[in-house]
Amino acid sequence: MRALKLLAGLLLAQLLAGSALADCTPRSLRLAVIPIKSNEEMVREHQALLQRLSQAAGVPVELVIAASYEAVVDAVVSGGADIARLGPASYVLAHRRDPGIEPFATFTLSAGPFTPAGSHYHSLLLARSDTSADLDALRGKRVALSDPASTSGSLVPSVEFPSEVGTPLPQFFGSLVYAGTHDKALEALLDGRVEAAFVASERVDAYLARHALAPATLKVLWRSRPIQYDPYVFSASLCPALKQRIRQAMLDDPEALTGFVASQDASGLVPVSQADYDPLQKMMDAALPR
Repeated sequence: MRALKLLAGLLLAQLLAGSALADCTPRSLRLAVIPIKSNEEMVREHQALLQRLSQAAGVPVELVIAASYEAVVDAVVSGGADIARLGPASYVLAHRRDPGIEPFATFTLSAGPFTPAGSHYHSLLLARSDTSADLDALRGKRVALSDPASTSGSLVPSVEFPSEVGTPLPQFFGSLVYAGTHDKALEALLDGRVEAAFVASERVDAYLARHALAPATLKVLWRSRPIQYDPYVFSASLCPALKQRIRQAMLDDPEALTGFVASQDASGLVPVSQADYDPLQKMMDAALPR
């Protein structure tokens, strides 16, 4: 009987070891990203990062451009993605569903017209400068947001803005228009299809620079508290050895990804951890039901 138990124990140990080895030797990895720009731009911009991660991991790394923020959350929670770039609030939502999801890197940002230098940004409520709109004038008007799971384009405004005006977002505005991305929300504002837009400050800076528009084109009617910038995260199922190689590939040689970082309208990559998102998590826990 003792011999049978010993044999069973050895077989179990071999199975577990084989499973761990399989987890560390995948045929490929998947990097899922939130939709920020057009698919064509994002595919082109990510080639340098994909190549570097593939070299570090020893297997091909495939880019998955999700249709929505929620789709990226679903992918990293379900195991459909091994690595993901999430918005800060999307990360909090993903971490609620799977506490094993681990943030490990984020971008630093250069100072812009609407964003301070560092790794924090703001949610802004913007109107066109050629209008007389102020907060009171926007009551009952149309406002553009980006995505229901966007931090600065939906969730933070839904929590912080009502305390400024004393009215929930859907009751203050006449219509909430989800544009899909920050850039599309800005386009709706500039085209006159909405009277205001909630957008991320760093996306405003990038959009203005890309289209050669003066910052004075827009005016800020409301600004959120600072928000820790987008995290890159590991899925809970990714093997520790692969995590370490990927972490090193993204953080240990700043010069290697200079072009990619610049394409993301950023100045660098730095380590990040769960503690950096604790303030946002506490705000969301207080405001949004589980």
